[in-house]
Amino acid sequence: MSFNPTGTPNPYAAYPPAPAVAPVRRSKAVGPLLMIATITMGLMAGLFFAYDISVMPGLARTDDRTYVDAMQNFNALIDGNGLFGMVFIGALLAAAVAAFLEHRQGRRGAALWIGAAAALYLVALMITFSVNIPLNNELAAAGDPAKITDFSIVEKFKGTWETSNIVRTLVCTAALGFLARALVLHGRGAGTGATTHPMRPHGV
Repeated sequence: MSFNPTGTPNPYAAYPPAPAVAPVRRSKAVGPLLMIATITMGLMAGLFFAYDISVMPGLARTDDRTYVDAMQNFNALIDGNGLFGMVFIGALLAAAVAAFLEHRQGRRGAALWIGAAAALYLVALMITFSVNIPLNNELAAAGDPAKITDFSIVEKFKGTWETSNIVRTLVCTAALGFLARALVLHGRGAGTGATTHPMRPHGV
């Protein structure tokens, strides 16, 4: 034990100063990216849901020629829409980058929820590229609905396409819920900016 110049014991002399810990730099991009991911995911889930409850049931009440004509128009409009393309791909990119940044900054809980959401949306994309788009291309290749004589493609849509779209709706809705949870966790983390200080002993 050492003594102060006054002769009184110094209780802190035996404890060297704690090394300074560099604060973790918080990226300001995480919040906006997480918001973008949540909004775009909600838009995609809503689009798929609209097909489930209105578009496809409504087309099922029409004749096969009208069904093909309408679906061809729907697909052509979506394929040529740049805004849709941004939302379609942006949901995955924003979620993936946000998950990476959250994990890098030590917010493992939020990063896990965002990563799970990105993984679920990736499943939706895989279904889209492996099931829905090939059927859309087959429908487009059928040509002018007025000249079509074989409407077997309609049965594929009523069966395979509609079923896969329901799966996409469920997957995207779950991903949206995960992102909502991540927003809550991110908000809690952003609101606790206090730094921890090493405790010193109150006695010898």
